[in-house]
Amino acid sequence: MLNITASDVKDAKLTATVTIPAADVDAAIKKAYKDTAKKYRFPGFRAGKAPRPVIDSALGAEATLAQATNDLIAANEPAVLNELDIVPTKNGDYKELDLAKDHEDYTYTVEFSLRPAAELSSFDAVEIEMPPAEVTESEINNQVEMLLNYRATFEDVEGRAVEAEDYVTVDLKAVENADNFAAEGRMLIAGSDSNPKEFNEALIGANVDDVKTVTWTDEVEEGEEAETHTVEVTVKGIKVRNTPELTDELVKSDFGFDSIEAMRDAIKIEIEQDKASRLPAEKENRCVSALAERLQLDEMDADYEQSVFEELGQNFLSNLAARGMTLDTWLPASGLTMEQFIGDLHKQANDVARESLALDALARELKIEVTEDDVNAEFEKAGVKDVEASKAEFIADGRMPAVRESIRRSKAVDHLVENAKVTEVDETAKDAE
Repeated sequence: MLNITASDVKDAKLTATVTIPAADVDAAIKKAYKDTAKKYRFPGFRAGKAPRPVIDSALGAEATLAQATNDLIAANEPAVLNELDIVPTKNGDYKELDLAKDHEDYTYTVEFSLRPAAELSSFDAVEIEMPPAEVTESEINNQVEMLLNYRATFEDVEGRAVEAEDYVTVDLKAVENADNFAAEGRMLIAGSDSNPKEFNEALIGANVDDVKTVTWTDEVEEGEEAETHTVEVTVKGIKVRNTPELTDELVKSDFGFDSIEAMRDAIKIEIEQDKASRLPAEKENRCVSALAERLQLDEMDADYEQSVFEELGQNFLSNLAARGMTLDTWLPASGLTMEQFIGDLHKQANDVARESLALDALARELKIEVTEDDVNAEFEKAGVKDVEASKAEFIADGRMPAVRESIRRSKAVDHLVENAKVTEVDETAKDAE
C-alpha cells in the first residue's frame, strides 16, 4: 500500500512524497526485465528467455531499472491523485528521481500545479435579471415580425443616394491586411451596428458606382493588439426591403392559420415550451456569470487556462466529429481563420476558468462535501449501465477527483440559483426601445 504525505498548498503548488512498498518494486523490476527480454534479441536465447545477467551485460542494468522506475511511477500516479483528491492543471513535476532497487521501498517526490484558490469579494446572494416565465405580448410581436421578415421582398432604388437601413450591394477589394474581407456582391445594411462605423460613414450618402476607401481598426479587449484593415468599396446597387402587411389573408395563404389571432396563439404556445426548457439553464448561466464578476483575480493562471482551453477544444472537435465534420471543413463555413478560432477559444477558456474558480470559492465557503451517494448519483445520471464498474475505471485512471470536483461545483450552483435575487425584465420590449 502506498504511503503518501503532502505539503500544504503554497502558490497553487502541492508537493507529495510517495513511498511504494518493496513488493511492488520487485514486481515492477521483474516485469521490466521480462518485457526487455521479449523486446530485444539476445544471441543464444529464445525470445523472452534471456536471463537478467545477460540483459544487464548487453544493455546495462540502469536501462531496465529506469524502465521499471518509470513504470512504477506511472502505474501509481492515479492512486496518488485519488488519495490527494486533486485535479492538477498539468503533468506532475518529478524531482531528482533515483532508480528503483531490488527488495527496497521506493520513495520519490512530485510537485503538482493546482488551480489558484482565488477569493470572492462577496458571498451575498447574486442579483440577476431574467425574462418573465410567462409569455409577453412583445415576445409574440417579435416572433410575428420575424415571420413577416421571411416574406419580405427587396426593391431596387434609383435616383437617390444610400440612406440608413438601405440594403447595399458592394464589391470589396483588399488594400491592406484585408484579404479575409475581399468579396464581390456582398450585401450590407447601411447604418447597421454590425458594421464598423467607418463603413456606415462611407456608405450613407454614396451613389451607385461610387468607390470609397475604408480603413478601420478592430475593437479588442484591453491589453490585446488591435489590427487595422483597409478595403476599397464599390457600390453596386441599392435596395429597400418591403415587409408585407399582416392580414388574415396573408396568415392563411403563407402560414396556414385561419386568422391572426390563431397564429398568435400558436406562437404563444411555442414560446412557452421554449421558455420552459431554456430558462432554467439560462438562470444558472446568469447566476454563475454574476458570481464570476466577484472573483478577486487580476490575471488567470496560464496553466489552468491552458488546461481548460484543451478540454474545450477536445469537446468541440468531438462534437464536430459527431456531426461528420472536421475543423478544416467547419472553419471556412463559419468564416473564421484558425487564428481567430484559437483566439475565441482562449477567451472562452478564460471565462470558463473564472466561473469555475468562483464556484470553487463558493464551495469552500459553504464547506460543501461530496458523499459516496453523491458520486453514485452522478454516474447514474450519466446513464452508465454498471455504476460500480464505471467507478472502478475512473479510480484506476485517477479521474475520480474530477468527478468530486464537478459535484462540488454543481452543489454550489444549486445554492447560488436557489438564493439568487431575480428581477424580471421583458428583454424583448427593452431591446425594441
